[in-house]
Amino acid sequence: MALPKGLSAVLAKSPSDTVILSSLRTPICRSYRGQLKDAYPEELLSVVLRATLDANPNLTPDSINDVAVGVVLSELGGSKAARMAMNHVGFPNSTSLYTVNRACSSSLQSIATVSAQIRTEMISAGVAAGMESMTRNYGSRAIPVDLWPELKKSEVKDARDCIMPMGLTSENVAERYKVGRKEQDEFAVESHRRAAQAQAQGFFDQEIVPVHTRFQEVDKQGNKVGDEKQVEVRKDDGIRANATLEALAKLKPAFKENGGSTAGNSSQVSDGAAATLLMRRSTAAELGLTSSIMGKFVAATTVGCAPDEMGIGPALAIPKLLSQLGIGTKDVDRWEINEAFASQSIYCVRELGLEKEWEQGKVNPDGGAIALGHPLGATGARMSSTLMHGLGRSGGEVGVVSMCVGTGMGMAGLFVRE
Repeated sequence: MALPKGLSAVLAKSPSDTVILSSLRTPICRSYRGQLKDAYPEELLSVVLRATLDANPNLTPDSINDVAVGVVLSELGGSKAARMAMNHVGFPNSTSLYTVNRACSSSLQSIATVSAQIRTEMISAGVAAGMESMTRNYGSRAIPVDLWPELKKSEVKDARDCIMPMGLTSENVAERYKVGRKEQDEFAVESHRRAAQAQAQGFFDQEIVPVHTRFQEVDKQGNKVGDEKQVEVRKDDGIRANATLEALAKLKPAFKENGGSTAGNSSQVSDGAAATLLMRRSTAAELGLTSSIMGKFVAATTVGCAPDEMGIGPALAIPKLLSQLGIGTKDVDRWEINEAFASQSIYCVRELGLEKEWEQGKVNPDGGAIALGHPLGATGARMSSTLMHGLGRSGGEVGVVSMCVGTGMGMAGLFVRE
């Protein structure tokens, strides 16, 4: 099926559209010390899957044909644990499940893939989700441990660079495209300021599902402090409302001597999950769910780039997507561009010509991953939830989600709020 061309076609409603009925997430919390550090990724997934059913009480679980779960780090690709979680919260055996791993864009890929299944009539309705516990599964820092030795010493630099630590790719972007340390710290402070303001105003409340779980406090050495507690987690806990340029300037470079990327201007290592319910518009009408439609998913695209500067991915993916749809940046009301690192975020904003939009609060208006966190497999679905709810508050129609992807890729998806 051909993509719509031009803004009017993008906004037009068709029975074959992939519409969104709900888009929810858990709080995103700091790994190792945050409120979700003791939760399992599939536990977090179960919360958003159950919440998806609860948010759509007029939809029977057996109407959902398939579930796609973005996940990067879980054992066995997360497929067995995810299927167990799905069954655990009330989905029938007739609903199938698979997992998706496109690194940082895994759950945006799950949204795109479920949409493709709907467009090609493989299914009529599906859930696109993501889950990650970096507390439990980030031990190797996302670098493969048991790797064919020939690849480590490959004569092809790009092959070797696929396992370059992400922080070094950030330093490459900063050096090659002249993004200074002060700029990076200023960007990070603004991310926290925006996120803190959004949290204080309750902007995240509609998208967040509370998580009831266990929490064991530990000291800096990892020793238990007191007894394990039962907690209800309702808020993202990585936001630093008191972040200042002076404080960030004191942090040492995290990846390279005399570098610019620090723990303060890089995305946080995080735990969380998210889920979006997608359906063919005609199916929603048949089931009497038209009034529940939030909007629609229009299209997504991916691009490849050099692994050693993977952070430039959004600057390549977004123009490709907009070109495919025959629209321009002026037609987009809200942008969610993942803040893997301040260096690459600043570069992408500049390269896309979105400096004014950034200043006006159209790019990451409620902060990004530097403040909110980046639970790899869940990030795309988290951003999509924030986008859809944000467009609903502002009255905007067109939104774009984009992120860079480890090993050298970019992905972008376009959504419409109705």
